[in-house]
Amino acid sequence: MNSSKSPGLAGFGILKNTTCHTEKKISVFFSIIFMTVGILSNSLAIAILLKAYQRFRQKSKASFLLLASGLVVTDLFGHLINGAIAVFVYASDKDWIRFNQSNILCSVFGICMVFFGLCPLFLGSVMAVERCIGVTKPIFHSTKMTSKHVKMMLTMVCLFAVLIALLPILRFRAYQIQASRTWCFYKTEHVEDWEDRFYLLLFSCLGLLALAISFLCNAVTGITLLRVKFKSQQRQGRSHHFEMIIQLLAIMCVSCICWSPFLVTMARIGINESRSKETCETILFALRMATWNQILDPWVYILLRKAVLKNLYKITRGCCGVHIINLHMWELSSIKNSLKVAAISESPVSSKQINLQPLSSVGQ
Repeated sequence: MNSSKSPGLAGFGILKNTTCHTEKKISVFFSIIFMTVGILSNSLAIAILLKAYQRFRQKSKASFLLLASGLVVTDLFGHLINGAIAVFVYASDKDWIRFNQSNILCSVFGICMVFFGLCPLFLGSVMAVERCIGVTKPIFHSTKMTSKHVKMMLTMVCLFAVLIALLPILRFRAYQIQASRTWCFYKTEHVEDWEDRFYLLLFSCLGLLALAISFLCNAVTGITLLRVKFKSQQRQGRSHHFEMIIQLLAIMCVSCICWSPFLVTMARIGINESRSKETCETILFALRMATWNQILDPWVYILLRKAVLKNLYKITRGCCGVHIINLHMWELSSIKNSLKVAAISESPVSSKQINLQPLSSVGQ
């Protein structure tokens, strides 16, 4: 077995020629801040989602709340485990040779980085697909998307992410200590073997595919909600569906902005045979951007809620002194209105009743 496949030696190869240096005080500060803010924000989001799940046990909302809870719990454990390991590495002065003789800690760190990186992206795409089905096909969603099916989907997504994270270990490929000596991931320096390229490209392609699915499904959902809004003006009042549309746009923008740099950087490293000296700083910047996604995700559900948006609207109207939108649109849930109108438009019985109403009125 050569050195590239030896778990005991491969992890320390990067220590011989370190091309990236980070200031200890600043890096420790960032790690502690990211971990603390991430844990607090995700814990708050979990409490809000659990309270909402207890209040609204409707089929249309149960699946969304379960998926959102799974996403937030995954982000919470990602911050807790990865943040604790990162702080320990900084506290040990990044002396991997002293505390990582058998390369166990680096392997655990690499597995957690891959799992907690891909799993939220997969869950985000599943949530986008679920919302798209719930808005465009509400009858199918209410009959087929039960809580049992959602839990099965959550389990399958997590198992698939675990499989991708364990794939290098199953193939006797050790996770590598990166050039900054602060984290472990796939081999990103002097990538020459096809298998090392495969892992990088697999990670980046799966992440980009998840983002693409989320983008397309959220776009379809937003367009459908806008169309339902115009259809419902005559029969449901002026429900502009602001809550749903703003959440969709926020989730889509946060995921794309935060994750795209890291995924594209991994893809470029996997495709190119050699990489420049600036790649280490680029990877660190992209990694911190991806970390911000797990911090901002829960705040989308915390801040962009109907009650919070109503208060923000009142404050804005009080400051500007301009009446922009009638608050009557908040009296009914926008998601419920969308499902009602879409179900009415899909139901053949309701269409017949609507067509017969003018005839009955003429007869009278």
